[in-house]
Amino acid sequence: MTNSNIQHPTSNIGGERTLDALTRSGRIAVTLPPSDVPPSSATIPSALLREDLPLPELSQLDVVRHYTRLSQLNWSIDTHMYPLGSCTMKLNPKVNDAIAAMPSFAEAHPMQPAADAQGALAVMYGLQRMLAEITGMDETSLAPLAGAQGELAGVLLIKAYLESIGEHRTTVLVADSAHGTNPATASMAGFDVVAVKPRPDGDMDLDALRAALEEHGPTVAALMITLPSTLGLFDRNIVQIAEMVHAHGALMYGDGANMNAMLGQVKPGDLGFDVMHLNLHKTFSQPHGGGGPGAGPIVVKQHLATFLPSPHVALASERPERTVGAQPAAPAPHEPPAASELPPPTSRFSPPAQYALHNPDHTIGRLGAHAGNFGVALRAYAYIRSLGADGLRAISEAAVLNANYVQARLRGAYDLAHDRTCMHEVLFSGKRQKSQGAKTLDIAKRMIDYGYHPPTIYFPLVVDEAMLIEPTESESKETLDAFCDAMLQIAAEAETKPELLRAAPHTAPLRRLDEATAARTPILHW
Repeated sequence: MTNSNIQHPTSNIGGERTLDALTRSGRIAVTLPPSDVPPSSATIPSALLREDLPLPELSQLDVVRHYTRLSQLNWSIDTHMYPLGSCTMKLNPKVNDAIAAMPSFAEAHPMQPAADAQGALAVMYGLQRMLAEITGMDETSLAPLAGAQGELAGVLLIKAYLESIGEHRTTVLVADSAHGTNPATASMAGFDVVAVKPRPDGDMDLDALRAALEEHGPTVAALMITLPSTLGLFDRNIVQIAEMVHAHGALMYGDGANMNAMLGQVKPGDLGFDVMHLNLHKTFSQPHGGGGPGAGPIVVKQHLATFLPSPHVALASERPERTVGAQPAAPAPHEPPAASELPPPTSRFSPPAQYALHNPDHTIGRLGAHAGNFGVALRAYAYIRSLGADGLRAISEAAVLNANYVQARLRGAYDLAHDRTCMHEVLFSGKRQKSQGAKTLDIAKRMIDYGYHPPTIYFPLVVDEAMLIEPTESESKETLDAFCDAMLQIAAEAETKPELLRAAPHTAPLRRLDEATAARTPILHW
């Protein structure tokens, strides 16, 4: 399907005509009462007025059915397996949504006094402490609104820390197997970026790291590395890597987007990381996709804690002098007392502590209007509390087991990028199928016909014709077997009927786009 054969306004999407095509003159969905607002005496400039507003005219039922049918074309984890590598498309427990929808949480306002939001602040404080414990760090900030923003916050913390001890460093080393946001983040923070390549076995090349550290010497501020890497591998030399970086006075930044593989197994803080971001919308079950919502908290060692973003949740008794906001006026008689004026708990029904938002002493500043995506944090809090330590450990065990099961079943049909035990995701290459006339893109399109969302393709960039598959811990053996059966069938088709793959998908609501034309001359409105 190319731009030249898109029909407007009567084009079909999965057999569903657009509202413009369904319109019938005079048909209305809602009858509004006469306005009781007096006409304005203000003169509206003629340039802002229009003679007509040609909107579709339909009944309310037609509109409801139209959008309901479109919604049924959506792909989601609630309807299909979603094997996107490095995305952790796992089960989103509906009980977490129910908790987040509780009026006491959902109707809380970010600007209400801390004394009236003790329950919400208690949740945030508890999540900060749990994330620090899980990762082996000392402090947590929930302020970052996404993983990439968490990366930026972490790098800015490193920059602020180094400048506070009188060091102006300008270079960040980035593992070639890290997420693509890592070099972008370092560049955005004002650093020069130097890539460090992996060895053929997937681990970081220690000789290349040593050479980069020696070449750039005292200008190196940090090494950014994803663990496990986007190759789906745990770097077996990570402790030595951290020692080498620290020996040059630089810090270790950990991309924790793949933390699902390590829950309860190892603490990144014990491996030598100074700062790390987490993706609550991956590891901790928050629904994600379509651009959000998300959350990318950062966890840090103590020497970076004073630079955390503002605001930060703390025990009010510990930091009463640094609370956020201007000094309030004296409360009216009917207003509740300020948190600092509340008496200590006197019964088992009283909260054990009072919480407040405060600015860390040397904060890098705000990342958003408020204290982060509270609804996301709340779901993550419920998820961790419901599972406990044993449940979190079971997640990583099942996630790694599932990925290695997929690796074992498909290893004869597709080339393995690295023939070794993988972590939570497995990386294949479609080079063999490409030589038979069907590229990785064709394989991905064909998977749609079998009822599966394609995996992450052509990433990581260091592997030719990459296919990165992450089954997560949520999928059953029956689902994994059905998925693998489909992949094996597609491999057989690539060998005998590659043209079938090149023309795929055959059953999707929309056929294959002319992607080059769509990228160069997109139609963004009609």
